[in-house]
Amino acid sequence: VQLQASGGGLVQAGGSLRLSCAASGSIFRINGMGWYRQAPGKQRESVAVIRSGGSTNYVDSVKGRFTISRDNAKNTVYLQMNSLKPEDTAVYYCNMDVWRFGTWVPYWGQGTQVTVSS
Repeated sequence: VQLQASGGGLVQAGGSLRLSCAASGSIFRINGMGWYRQAPGKQRESVAVIRSGGSTNYVDSVKGRFTISRDNAKNTVYLQMNSLKPEDTAVYYCNMDVWRFGTWVPYWGQGTQVTVSS
């Protein structure tokens, strides 16, 4: 199973970006999907998660600005980021819990850089 993230880039404050992460390989079922980020010198933090039933959670700093969604038919998770701020600058990683070997196995994407200029 491989996760391929895309959509990062350089944007001015107030702008928008849409991240995508597609899973490929031997996939029977995916449970939770999420986006995490890690800024220089900081720990990785959870940004948004979406469960198989569609419920979502967001870190307080992005509520009202970011929206996570998923397309189960395409094994893909999205993160729509609006009203971006310089403090959103980080490497963004996608994560999926995939049913394999009789259990849920977490997989990570390679990371995509998001840079927001002031």
